[in-house]
Amino acid sequence: MKKKTVFFIALIISVTTYINTCFSQVKDPGFNISGQLRADDPALLKDVVIQLLNATDKKMVKIEYADSTGRFTFEQIPAGSYVIATQSMIFGRYESAPFRHEKNTTAGTIALQVKSTALKETSVTAVKPFIQQQYDKTVLNVEGSISAAGSTALEVLEKAPGITIDQNDNIAMRGRQGVLIMIDGKQVPMSGQDLANMLRNMSASQIETIDLITNPSAKYDAAGNAGIIDIRLKKGKKSGTNGNASLSLSQGRYPKVNPSFNFNSKHQHLNIFGSYNYNYREELNDLTIYRQFYDENNAYTGGNNYQNFFKFRNNNHNVRLGADYNISKNVVVGFAANGMFNASNITTHSVAQSVDAHQANTGSFITLGDNYPGRNNRSINLNYKHTLDTSGRELTADLDYARFSSSEKQNYITRYYDIRQVESKTPYALFGDLNGELSIRSVKMDYTQPLKVIGAKLDAGVKSSWVKSDNDVQFFDRSNGGNVLDKGKSNRFIYKENINAAYVNASKKWKRLSMQLGLRVENTRADGFQVTNAETFNRNYTQLFPSGYAGYEFNATHDLGLSVSRRIDRPSYRELNPFKVFLDPLTSSTGNPFLLPELTNSFEVTHTFRQQYTTKLGYSRTRDNILTVLSPDEAPGAVIQTGRNLAKYDYYNLSFGFPVNIRKWLSSTNTALVYYGRYSGNLVNTDLNVSRVSFNFNSVNTITLNPVTTIEVTGSYESRSYYGFLDIGSFWFVNAGAQRQLWNRKASVKINIADIFFTNQTNAVTRLTGYGETFKQKRDTRVATLTFNYKFGGNGAGNIKRKTGGAEEEKRRAG
Repeated sequence: MKKKTVFFIALIISVTTYINTCFSQVKDPGFNISGQLRADDPALLKDVVIQLLNATDKKMVKIEYADSTGRFTFEQIPAGSYVIATQSMIFGRYESAPFRHEKNTTAGTIALQVKSTALKETSVTAVKPFIQQQYDKTVLNVEGSISAAGSTALEVLEKAPGITIDQNDNIAMRGRQGVLIMIDGKQVPMSGQDLANMLRNMSASQIETIDLITNPSAKYDAAGNAGIIDIRLKKGKKSGTNGNASLSLSQGRYPKVNPSFNFNSKHQHLNIFGSYNYNYREELNDLTIYRQFYDENNAYTGGNNYQNFFKFRNNNHNVRLGADYNISKNVVVGFAANGMFNASNITTHSVAQSVDAHQANTGSFITLGDNYPGRNNRSINLNYKHTLDTSGRELTADLDYARFSSSEKQNYITRYYDIRQVESKTPYALFGDLNGELSIRSVKMDYTQPLKVIGAKLDAGVKSSWVKSDNDVQFFDRSNGGNVLDKGKSNRFIYKENINAAYVNASKKWKRLSMQLGLRVENTRADGFQVTNAETFNRNYTQLFPSGYAGYEFNATHDLGLSVSRRIDRPSYRELNPFKVFLDPLTSSTGNPFLLPELTNSFEVTHTFRQQYTTKLGYSRTRDNILTVLSPDEAPGAVIQTGRNLAKYDYYNLSFGFPVNIRKWLSSTNTALVYYGRYSGNLVNTDLNVSRVSFNFNSVNTITLNPVTTIEVTGSYESRSYYGFLDIGSFWFVNAGAQRQLWNRKASVKINIADIFFTNQTNAVTRLTGYGETFKQKRDTRVATLTFNYKFGGNGAGNIKRKTGGAEEEKRRAG
C-alpha cells in the first residue's frame, strides 16, 4: 500500500504539472492597485471585504482586506479595466467607477458610511445569528450564542436544527444516522458512546462555529452518508496578543463547572495560539425498561421490568497549542497539537424484576456497578500552504498523527432475590480490566489550479491514512473470593485499516450558471484479528464516489441548485469487535465482524429566495444500512445488542430555512424539516417494512433590549419517528437566556436555562420476532448556567494575509 501511496502522489503531481503547462501562458508581471479605507471607527474596517472586479462583466479578480490603518493593496494585477467594490455587515456597499490600470494605480481614499439600520447599534448589527443557512451547509455560530454558554459540544448539537441524539448516544442528522464528525476538517475516529463522551468533554467555549454539511463534494472523505458535522475551534486572527477567559457555573440536579482560557499572539510573521479548558460535570441517566418475550406462536412467555440509574462524574482537561509562521509572503507553515485527558467515575444501580406469562413475580436481581474509565487523546498536525501566484494556484499539505488511549476498571456485583425478597443464590461479582489503544497516521495534499483559458478551476488531491486499534479486555469472576479469568467475556481484538484516496474537482461559473463535477476513488484494506479464538477477517475493496453540483441564478431574488453524491459509511472498529461487553446478567452488547459498509446515493435540490430563505428537497437510498438491534440472546430472558445490515433505507426530506426580522429589536431564525423514511429488509427472522412522515422544527429568537443587552429564546420539536425496529416518541424543549455586555464590551455576563419545562426525554417501543421492549429515558437536561467572559488584549487588525482567491464564492456554492 505504501507503493500505491507513492504512486498516487506521483500521479497527482504529474497531472497538475501537465495542466499547469497546458494552460499557462506568458504572464504579465502586473502592477499594484492600492487605496485607503476611512470610517469614523477605524477598528471596524478589519472585516470589510474589498473586491477587485473586471469592469466589463463584473467577474471577481481578487479579494483583499485592509490593514490596521485601513490601507489595502492588490498586488501584481495585469493591465486592464477594473472596478473596486466593498462588502460589509456594518457599512453600506461601495462601488467605484471603472478605471484603467496599466502601471501602479492609486484608488485614493474610500469613505465608508455605516448602514442606516445600524447607526445607533453598530455592534449589534455585526453580531452573527446563531444559525445561518447556506447553499451547501448550515452554520452554527457558537461563539456568540447565549444558549451555548456553559454547554458542551454535544449539548450544542442537540439544539441544532435537524440533529437528534438517541438513548445510545447515536447522532442523527435530519432523521438519518451515519454522520461523520470532524474537528477542524479532521475526521474523529469514534462513534456511539465513545464519540458522545468526547463531545461531552468538549466545552462550547472552545468552539467558533459548527458546519452541518448535508451533501459534501469529492474533496471530503467519502465517509458519512448522512452528512458531515465539522466543529471549528477558535483560532485568533488579530494582531498583537489577545484572548479571553471565561467561567461557567451550572446547576441541574447535579453541579457543573467549566473554566476556560484562550489566547492568540500575532507579531509580524509568527502567530501563536492556544487554549486550556477544564470541565467538571455530574450527569445522570434514568432509564426505565419493560421487556417482553414471545414464543414461536407469538404467545407472551414472560418479561423483565428494569429500573436503571446511572450517575457520571467527569473530570476533563483539554489543551491546545499551535503556531503559524509566514516563511515568505506566499508560504505559511504551521502546527497544532491537542490533548484531551479525562478521568471519570460511573456508578450504576440496576433493579430488574422478572415476571412469568401471567405477570406473576418470579424473582429479581440488583446490579451495582462502580466503573473508572480514563481517556487520553493526543494529536498533532503539521501543515503547509504555498500560494504559487496571484491567479489562485495553491498547494497545501497536512501530516497528522493521533493516539487515543483508554483504560477502565469495572466492578459489578449482582444479588439475586426470590419473590419474598430473600437472597436466592450466591452474589455474582465481576471485575473488568479494559484497555485500548488507537493510533492514526495520515498524509494529505491538495492542489488548486485556475484554468484561465476556459474560465474554470481545478482542484485535485491525494490522501492516505493508517489506523491501528488494539483492545484488550479481561473479566474476572470474584464471586467465590478468587480472581478467576472469565474466558467467555475476555478477549483481545486487533484491527488495522489503510485507506488510500485521490480526488479531482472541476468547477466553472458563467454569468448565471455555475457547475462543479468531482470524482473520488478510495481503496480500503481492513484486517481484524480476535486473539483468543484466533479468528480473522479481511476486507479489500475499491470504490468510486462521484459528486456534482449545478446552480442557476435566475435573478437577484431566485437561485436554484442541484447536487448529487455517492458516499460510504464504514462500520467502526467497535462495531466490528466480536467480543461481548457486560451490562448486567441479562444484557450485553457485541460487535459483528461480518458487517458490511453501507453505501448511499443522494440527490438534493436547493432554492434560495432573496438570499435569505432556503428550501431544500432531497432523496437518498442506502444499501446495507447498519442498524443497532436488540434481540433475544442464548440464555432465557437475556438480550444482546449488536449491529446488523439491513437491505435498504429510502429517505425523502423537505426543509425550509426562514429568518424573520419582526422588529428592529426582534429577530427569529427558523428551520422546519419534513422527512419520510422507509426501512426494508429482514433482520433476526423479522421482516421489517416500516415508514413514517416525521417533522422537526427549530427556532432561535433574539430580543435586543439595548446595544449591550440581549435575550435569546430557542425551541425545538421532534415528532414521532422510526429508527429500524425502534418507534421513537415525540419530544420538545425550550431554552432561554440573557446576555449583558460590560466594561466597553470587554466583558459579558450570560445566564441561561436549558430545557425549562424538563421535556427533553426519550420514549420508545421496539418489536420483532420473539421480543418486544418499551423504555423511557430521562437525563439531567434542565440546567441553569451563569457565565462570565472577559476579553483581553488590543483590537488589532485581522490577518492581512487572509487570501480567499477569486472564486471562493463559487467554491462555496459548488459544495
